[in-house]
Amino acid sequence: MKKIAVFGKPGSGKSTLSKNLALATGIQLHQLDSIVYKKNGDLADRKTYDRVHEKILSSNSWIIDGFGPIESFFKRLDAAETLIYIDLPYVVSYWLVTKRLLKGLLVKPEGWPDGSSILKGTLASYKTLKLCPKFWNDDFMQKLEEISANKSLYVIRSISELNTFVDKIF
Repeated sequence: MKKIAVFGKPGSGKSTLSKNLALATGIQLHQLDSIVYKKNGDLADRKTYDRVHEKILSSNSWIIDGFGPIESFFKRLDAAETLIYIDLPYVVSYWLVTKRLLKGLLVKPEGWPDGSSILKGTLASYKTLKLCPKFWNDDFMQKLEEISANKSLYVIRSISELNTFVDKIF
């Protein structure tokens, strides 16, 4: 397990799980939000993002947390040896985004880009969650199963699975 892609809906616990995986494995963690966004919260230009993303993918080991542009997402899934899809129920995802907002008023959320507005990011997360069923659906699961034919695939579907995943695997 040297190249690990962690992905799922907004607020699903990707950053926390990825941090725990990095601690357990010693593999360097790359949080996509810190590549997709500049320090002031604006989007980074696409060429810069693609260059950094390709450099990470070509390294010997990595944990990448997040989604990013769709083309890079599928490149990452192809390059990864281990796929971890956090597929929590929508009501849980909405609650976790709200919880992140409330906690974020006091402490910067795990994996949150420096300089990014927690309110603006939360509203974007709600908007994305509303659109998610168009992507995170049965067709995606079928494609994911095809992509993962020669890989390790883990699908996490509950908070309890999320909270115990690293301990069970390592």
